Amino acid sequence: MNYSKRLKKIITEKGGTVKMLWSKAFCHYTVLLLSLWFCVEAVPIAVDRTKVETPEEKLEAPQNVDTGLHYDRYLREVIDFLEKDQHFREKLHNTDMEDIKQGKLAKELDFVGHHVRTKLDELKRQEVNRLRTLIKAKQDAEGGHEMNHKVLLKQFEYMNHMNPHTFEVEDLDRLIQSATNDLENYDQKRHEEFKRYEMMKEHERKEHLKNLDEEHRKDEEQHYEELRKKHADHPKINHPGSQDQLKEVWKESDGLDPNDFDPKTFFKLHDTNGDGYIDEQELEALFTKELEKMYRPNLDEDDMTEMEEERLRMREHVMNEVDTNKDRLVSLEEFLMSTNKKEFLEPDSWETLEQAPAYTDEEMKLFEEQLAQEESNLNQKTSDLQKQKEELERQQEKLNAQKAELQQAVEHMQIIKLEKANAAIEVKDGGATVAVPPGDQALPVLPGDSLPLPPGHQQHLPARS
Repeated sequence: MNYSKRLKKIITEKGGTVKMLWSKAFCHYTVLLLSLWFCVEAVPIAVDRTKVETPEEKLEAPQNVDTGLHYDRYLREVIDFLEKDQHFREKLHNTDMEDIKQGKLAKELDFVGHHVRTKLDELKRQEVNRLRTLIKAKQDAEGGHEMNHKVLLKQFEYMNHMNPHTFEVEDLDRLIQSATNDLENYDQKRHEEFKRYEMMKEHERKEHLKNLDEEHRKDEEQHYEELRKKHADHPKINHPGSQDQLKEVWKESDGLDPNDFDPKTFFKLHDTNGDGYIDEQELEALFTKELEKMYRPNLDEDDMTEMEEERLRMREHVMNEVDTNKDRLVSLEEFLMSTNKKEFLEPDSWETLEQAPAYTDEEMKLFEEQLAQEESNLNQKTSDLQKQKEELERQQEKLNAQKAELQQAVEHMQIIKLEKANAAIEVKDGGATVAVPPGDQALPVLPGDSLPLPPGHQQHLPARS
């Protein structure tokens, strides 16, 4: 069993918009990914595909697939360099997946080449710097408050933050554990996101109805019911993974006679990358024909977000029935075993989303209460901000009034100062100074006179000739 391949698929891509990034393999990118739609394109009926051989030449996977993890680049670069060490690669091929999850593989890091360890040290330092940059950006956005980088780095569990300089066994162990847990929880997170999406859509519909008058409300409700009935009016949906469903793919997508259906050949046809397993992306591609019965992108009654959730539900259901060792890959042996089960030959009817709603009435009630509380909190914050604004405006008005008073006082002082300056006109003659009271006209001082005449003394002017 190739556990190397399975661990590497921890970091495979999501197909379309909801594909989970999980399938356990660690070695060859060329066996990981193919286009979602490539698997279901019809082929000419004239081709005898019942004798299909696994092609020798494999299609290469895209180089820039993304796990969706915020540490995706760091994860991929670490794996790429570990693969270059022969000792580590051999250990990986011979290690049980449970041992890998439990951290036994991480201990082999002590035996890899020096150049690999040096490069891993460099990658870790770069990642620490990236995280510090993010923390600094958050700090700036929140007003530049002082932050403890060591404390904040604790939230990044995929890295040993106590040693930011060298890549050690604990770093590899943490990286594997974090990636495994994050990716395994992807489906549950997607379901929760979809549930919230559906409840929000229903809430907004109800709020829209509240704003309508009675006549328009009835028209809107009638239109809504018509759309629901149109969406529900579709051909029968085959049970995912059942004989009927696979035969339809055999006929419609593979262009083969349903009477010639052969499970082993079907497996080879849809193991599109020829790695000996049907992974989650290849499995989801098998449901496209069923989904096309219910959803059309150009119709108002069909929601493409709901279509992707339906695809996810189908994939999960088949994996639960077929993937007996829970490695999130379907081997040929597991597939052939499933074709002998009652669920394959005589399945129950499949409940679609309209028959199995994503939320209960109680969940909708709690959701609306939460929205009401959030709206109340928002209104309270708005009211508080409005009060703060009004208070600031009052303070500004008060400051403006004080500024005007101060300006008037300054102008008054300038006037007084000017009057005093005018009143202090000095009369100088031979060093003597006489101050003239304000308002009095100063008498002219005749040439040759050093002082003005005393009171009562009349000045004799010379007689004219």
